[in-house]
Amino acid sequence: MELHLEAPFTLDTWDAVPDPDPADAEAPPTARVVLAKTYGGDVLTGSATGHALTTYGPGGASYVAQERISGTLDGRAGTFVLEHGASTGEGSEAVQWARVVAGSATGALTGLRGTGRVAHELLTLDVVLPD
Repeated sequence: MELHLEAPFTLDTWDAVPDPDPADAEAPPTARVVLAKTYGGDVLTGSATGHALTTYGPGGASYVAQERISGTLDGRAGTFVLEHGASTGEGSEAVQWARVVAGSATGALTGLRGTGRVAHELLTLDVVLPD
Protein backbone atom coordinates (compact mmCIF):
# COMPACT_ATOMS: atom_id res chain seq x y z
CA MET A 1 0.00 0.00 0.00
CA GLU A 2 1.38 3.40 -1.02
CA LEU A 3 0.93 6.35 1.31
CA HIS A 4 1.97 10.02 1.30
CA LEU A 5 2.43 11.39 4.79
CA GLU A 6 3.23 14.73 6.34
CA ALA A 7 4.25 14.15 9.95
CA PRO A 8 4.89 17.14 12.22
CA PHE A 9 7.49 16.67 14.94
CA THR A 10 8.94 18.47 17.91
CA LEU A 11 12.70 18.53 18.33
CA ASP A 12 13.08 17.64 22.02
CA THR A 13 16.87 17.33 22.17
CA TRP A 14 19.68 18.70 20.01
CA ASP A 15 22.88 18.29 22.02
CA ALA A 16 25.82 19.27 19.82
CA VAL A 17 29.38 18.37 20.77
CA PRO A 18 31.84 20.45 18.73
CA ASP A 19 34.74 18.60 17.15
CA PRO A 20 38.24 19.86 18.04
CA ASP A 21 39.24 23.07 16.29
CA PRO A 22 40.80 22.32 12.91
CA ALA A 23 44.46 23.14 12.26
CA ASP A 24 43.32 25.42 9.42
CA ALA A 25 41.64 28.44 11.02
CA GLU A 26 39.52 28.99 7.88
CA ALA A 27 38.04 25.47 7.95
CA PRO A 28 34.35 25.37 8.95
CA PRO A 29 33.49 23.91 12.36
CA THR A 30 31.97 20.44 12.61
CA ALA A 31 30.00 18.76 15.39
CA ARG A 32 28.37 15.50 16.48
CA VAL A 33 24.79 15.74 17.71
CA VAL A 34 22.54 13.58 19.88
CA LEU A 35 18.90 14.19 18.99
CA ALA A 36 15.43 13.21 20.16
CA LYS A 37 12.05 13.98 18.59
CA THR A 38 8.37 13.46 19.21
CA TYR A 39 6.14 12.78 16.19
CA GLY A 40 2.49 13.68 16.58
CA GLY A 41 0.30 13.59 13.54
CA ASP A 42 -2.64 11.80 12.02
CA VAL A 43 -0.54 9.11 10.29
CA LEU A 44 2.71 8.88 12.32
CA THR A 45 2.91 9.09 16.11
CA GLY A 46 5.85 8.12 18.27
CA SER A 47 9.32 9.14 19.30
CA ALA A 48 12.80 9.05 17.82
CA THR A 49 16.39 9.08 19.00
CA GLY A 50 19.44 9.42 16.82
CA HIS A 51 22.62 11.19 15.82
CA ALA A 52 23.67 13.84 13.32
CA LEU A 53 26.89 15.23 11.91
CA THR A 54 26.97 18.93 11.08
CA THR A 55 29.20 21.51 9.48
CA TYR A 56 28.57 25.20 8.96
CA GLY A 57 30.46 28.24 7.92
CA PRO A 58 30.06 31.56 6.15
CA GLY A 59 29.82 29.83 2.75
CA GLY A 60 27.33 27.08 3.58
CA ALA A 61 26.04 24.41 5.93
CA SER A 62 25.21 20.71 5.86
CA TYR A 63 24.00 17.89 8.08
CA VAL A 64 23.38 14.16 7.80
CA ALA A 65 21.46 12.17 10.41
CA GLN A 66 19.98 8.80 11.31
CA GLU A 67 17.15 8.37 13.79
CA ARG A 68 15.23 5.32 14.97
CA ILE A 69 11.52 6.09 15.00
CA SER A 70 9.39 3.97 17.31
CA GLY A 71 5.64 4.29 17.14
CA THR A 72 2.62 3.80 14.95
CA LEU A 73 2.46 4.47 11.21
CA ASP A 74 -1.03 4.29 9.69
CA GLY A 75 -2.16 2.16 12.66
CA ARG A 76 0.78 -0.26 12.43
CA ALA A 77 3.20 -0.47 15.37
CA GLY A 78 6.93 -0.91 14.91
CA THR A 79 10.21 0.87 14.38
CA PHE A 80 12.27 2.03 11.42
CA VAL A 81 15.44 4.01 10.83
CA LEU A 82 15.16 7.26 8.91
CA GLU A 83 18.28 8.68 7.28
CA HIS A 84 18.14 12.33 6.22
CA GLY A 85 20.22 15.35 5.41
CA ALA A 86 20.38 18.79 3.89
CA SER A 87 22.96 21.14 2.47
CA THR A 88 23.07 24.68 1.21
CA GLY A 89 25.78 27.07 0.18
CA GLU A 90 26.76 30.07 -1.83
CA GLY A 91 26.10 29.47 -5.50
CA SER A 92 24.49 26.06 -5.02
CA GLU A 93 20.90 24.90 -4.77
CA ALA A 94 19.63 23.86 -1.32
CA VAL A 95 19.07 20.10 -1.08
CA GLN A 96 16.92 18.21 1.45
CA TRP A 97 16.34 14.45 1.43
CA ALA A 98 15.15 11.57 3.60
CA ARG A 99 14.79 7.81 3.16
CA VAL A 100 13.83 4.77 5.18
CA VAL A 101 16.96 2.64 5.64
CA ALA A 102 16.38 -0.61 3.75
CA GLY A 103 15.73 -3.55 6.06
CA SER A 104 15.51 -1.39 9.21
CA ALA A 105 11.77 -1.69 9.91
CA THR A 106 10.41 -4.01 12.59
CA GLY A 107 7.05 -5.26 13.85
CA ALA A 108 4.07 -4.52 11.64
CA LEU A 109 6.29 -2.13 9.63
CA THR A 110 8.72 -4.82 8.45
CA GLY A 111 9.41 -4.24 4.76
CA LEU A 112 8.64 -0.49 4.91
CA ARG A 113 10.23 1.59 2.12
CA GLY A 114 10.08 5.31 1.49
CA THR A 115 11.70 8.58 0.45
CA GLY A 116 11.01 12.24 1.13
CA ARG A 117 12.49 15.11 3.12
CA VAL A 118 12.73 16.68 6.57
CA ALA A 119 12.25 20.43 6.83
CA HIS A 120 11.13 22.89 9.51
CA GLU A 121 9.67 20.36 11.96
CA LEU A 122 7.84 18.40 9.26
CA LEU A 123 8.70 14.98 7.84
CA THR A 124 7.26 14.43 4.36
CA LEU A 125 7.48 10.84 3.08
CA ASP A 126 6.10 8.75 0.27
CA VAL A 127 6.12 5.21 1.69
CA VAL A 128 5.18 1.73 0.65
CA LEU A 129 3.71 -0.23 3.56
CA PRO A 130 3.99 -4.02 3.57
CA ASP A 131 0.81 -6.02 2.81
